Amino acid sequence: MKLLVTGGAGFIGSHTVVELLEAGHQVVIADSLVNSDVEVLNRIESITGQKPKFHKVDLCDEAATHRIFDGNQIEAVIHFAGLKAVGESVEQPLRYYQNNLGSTINLLRAMKKHQIYKLVFSSSATVYGDSQASPIKESEPANRATNPYGWTKVMIEQMLFDEAASGAPWQIAILRYFNPIGAHPSGFIGEDPQGTPNNLMPYVAQVAVGIRKELAIFGDDYDTVDGTGVRDYIHVTDLAKGHIVAISNLPNPGQAQAYNLGTGQGVSVLDLVKAFEQASKKSINYKIANRRAGDVAELFADVSKAKQDLGWSAQKSLLEACQDSWNWQSKNPKGY
Repeated sequence: MKLLVTGGAGFIGSHTVVELLEAGHQVVIADSLVNSDVEVLNRIESITGQKPKFHKVDLCDEAATHRIFDGNQIEAVIHFAGLKAVGESVEQPLRYYQNNLGSTINLLRAMKKHQIYKLVFSSSATVYGDSQASPIKESEPANRATNPYGWTKVMIEQMLFDEAASGAPWQIAILRYFNPIGAHPSGFIGEDPQGTPNNLMPYVAQVAVGIRKELAIFGDDYDTVDGTGVRDYIHVTDLAKGHIVAISNLPNPGQAQAYNLGTGQGVSVLDLVKAFEQASKKSINYKIANRRAGDVAELFADVSKAKQDLGWSAQKSLLEACQDSWNWQSKNPKGY
């Protein structure tokens, strides 16, 4: 199958491109490179022996988005592209709404014009907000975001459900990620955050490699095994493989389905830090800080629907994810 992967130079996008190429698919990447690096294309080629066709395109440019489809015989789309920093979205909400919603509307219009109706969308567990219902099922309310980034995911999901119900033969899989960590085992590609990391794993890795002095752990008085927050950390290659099975097992025409992608197991912040210390043979300096507003004690997935409908489940362990993160960070201390 020939697939367009928007945001294919990003963290999850690049790992998915590798899995697609290794599964025998043809890939076209569209990426603005706002939050990624063109070097990723060389790294993908180093891993797979193939360099996917690349378009440097901002999907907010509707004419440019249409040109991607004019020049390629695309059969299906995996849509990662979008701004993704929670804190930044609070500071710049209009930018996030304009970018994430506008780019998706342009993409959907271009797909409809070219009669392409197969889509996998990169959503997030942020749509569940501060739900206390862990393990969270897809049937839980998915309109409880607590920040503008999360609300863009909620709104895009609603657009996709509405489009699927519009009479057009859409086949849409909405994948709600929990906490992606790890890197490709080769160490060639991994998470390369711009500025201060927003997520726990790259921050821990940067402390281990000496870029950051210490890690702040927000709260140690939750009702959890050790008082720190519990989350569902999934290896990025497991997550990438979830997209491969999703594009091959899309719902019937006129339907959209949402799936949680996680491990189904909760891991505390301190447990992740200990696992990373074991993997890296480094001591992680940390301090306990006050809780952050909106954080909940536990947030992890019920993944039974993905297993039942898609035949997918996460395979890699927390230790493997830490080993691969450290392999990437130690080989690329300054990123790409």
